[in-house]
Amino acid sequence: MPLSISTETIAGIEVVHLKGAILFGEVSAALRASVRAPLEQCKKVVLDMRGVTRIDSSGLGTLIALYASAHRCGTQVKLANLGAHSKEVLQITRLLTVFEVFDSVEAAVASFDAAKSAR
Repeated sequence: MPLSISTETIAGIEVVHLKGAILFGEVSAALRASVRAPLEQCKKVVLDMRGVTRIDSSGLGTLIALYASAHRCGTQVKLANLGAHSKEVLQITRLLTVFEVFDSVEAAVASFDAAKSAR
């Protein structure tokens, strides 16, 4: 299944809903392109992974590149709604220790406010 990408803004946070497989080639490029604009504006981003069925090494590279782009800008990319496959892949590669992961988009969005008020 090709990757379907839709976005919405919730409380000033860019939420990117993903459905399908994050694979090598055009799919990874499309994901990077859809998140590039918010990151160039230093917006906070949540990737809703609920519908992600598969991630290959290129897809992992894309997630890492998005994380690095956000970090350079002083913002963050957080993950929400990891399915079993996504969670297993991120756990095996130890990327679960890099990304903040939440059970829901709402919790991920709220975490940005919680971090702000903790300062």
